[in-house]
Amino acid sequence: MKMLSGTVRPTMAAAFPPLVMNIERQCTSEEHLARVMAYADEQRNNPQVVTNSVLFGFPYADVAEMGVGVIVVTNNDQALAQNMANDIAQQIWQSRRDFEGKLVDVQDALEEVKRNPQKRYCLLDMGDNVGGGSAADGTIIADQLLKYFSGPSLVCIYDPDVVQQCVKSGIGNEFQCDIGGKVDGNHGPSLHLTVNVVSLHDGKFKESQPRHGGIVDFDQGTSVVLKVKDQPLRILVTSKRMVPFSLEQIRSCGLNPKDFQILVAKGVHAPLAAYREVSDEFIRVNTPGSTCADLAKLVFRNRRRPLYPFEACEWGL
Repeated sequence: MKMLSGTVRPTMAAAFPPLVMNIERQCTSEEHLARVMAYADEQRNNPQVVTNSVLFGFPYADVAEMGVGVIVVTNNDQALAQNMANDIAQQIWQSRRDFEGKLVDVQDALEEVKRNPQKRYCLLDMGDNVGGGSAADGTIIADQLLKYFSGPSLVCIYDPDVVQQCVKSGIGNEFQCDIGGKVDGNHGPSLHLTVNVVSLHDGKFKESQPRHGGIVDFDQGTSVVLKVKDQPLRILVTSKRMVPFSLEQIRSCGLNPKDFQILVAKGVHAPLAAYREVSDEFIRVNTPGSTCADLAKLVFRNRRRPLYPFEACEWGL
């Protein structure tokens, strides 16, 4: 209304420090980023500031615009907008080492879990981040759970072929199959397992709580819960890729998330809103894949240069 009446004239300015923020460091509730957001929020106390935004950047986007950006909108004050955008950008740049990935491998993650058997953990499979565009059939964590973990655990894997085999086999039957690792060679090999079909489901579920994206209705296609022979691992196999934004994905298949010491969610930050309800701790796991958090493992052809931490560089305004 103020814009329409002419009392506010939005004037925008931006700043782009040569910095890529690792996906693992993009949680606004954690201290290294919370202080940046608090600094940005403080600017809004100025009555001339209409709004501002800190743009973390999607580190898998191989485009010239890749990296961090800051936008400030003022009321008809271009110089103020630019100065404030520069100030936030400088705050980020001065703390740039805080935005490099803190990469934890699967073995280290499982060692932490073993040290704390009284806690329930959510392992975030960063290399197979479904919301980031990954395959959803990664097997790296599942394979390590089978080899090195003896507690109850649950992982979700996209594999429509296995789902159809289970439908033909029927509930309660045991058979051998190759699960996951079929979309490409980047997310681990197929797991050759002897499994028992615990239950079959249509894969449709609803979420009533405020969760990532505000999505209410989900459909992961015909799904099956499998028990691996002589192992405490349960595998929820879906015939459609499904983002781990809702615990109803698990509950709708007759499973109680609290029954597992380890829940594997194929995401980085989006699962937190739902999974914090049943998890004492989160560990972001550096797995290989198309959304691998180790940016040195990815090939970029179009990004701007120099760009920290790929290249050492200086920047100042």
